[in-house]
Amino acid sequence: MEETRVRWISGQQFVATTASGHTVTADGGPEYGGDETGPRPIELILVALASCAGVAVMTILRRQRQPVTGLEIGVRAERAGEWPRALTAIHLDYKVAGHGVSADAVARAIHLAETMYCSVAASLNVPIASCHLVSCDP
Repeated sequence: MEETRVRWISGQQFVATTASGHTVTADGGPEYGGDETGPRPIELILVALASCAGVAVMTILRRQRQPVTGLEIGVRAERAGEWPRALTAIHLDYKVAGHGVSADAVARAIHLAETMYCSVAASLNVPIASCHLVSCDP
């Protein structure tokens, strides 16, 4: 099981501590009382998706012994206008660098990453269960 703890700091700022011990600060936009201390939560979803796909693409291309020297993934997303302003479309733009890298190998690696190996992509439409605990200071 993956576990992350998210703790409210102030305003709209939250600090997450992941199971691997890393921390990430997220903040709401100024229009919601945020202070620009970190990326918006929706931005973190896009970062997670592109990073996950990138890890899978690089793993596949390395196993195929493709001489990749660079990979950059641009992410564009559209959101619904009404709340909860969910993501309605996501486009990943891959730029692979290297001398003699096979375009077919890259296309296949991207397809496999997005459809089979990227757990973030596979998780974007999963049911969410929650429990609620309210503690009151005396």
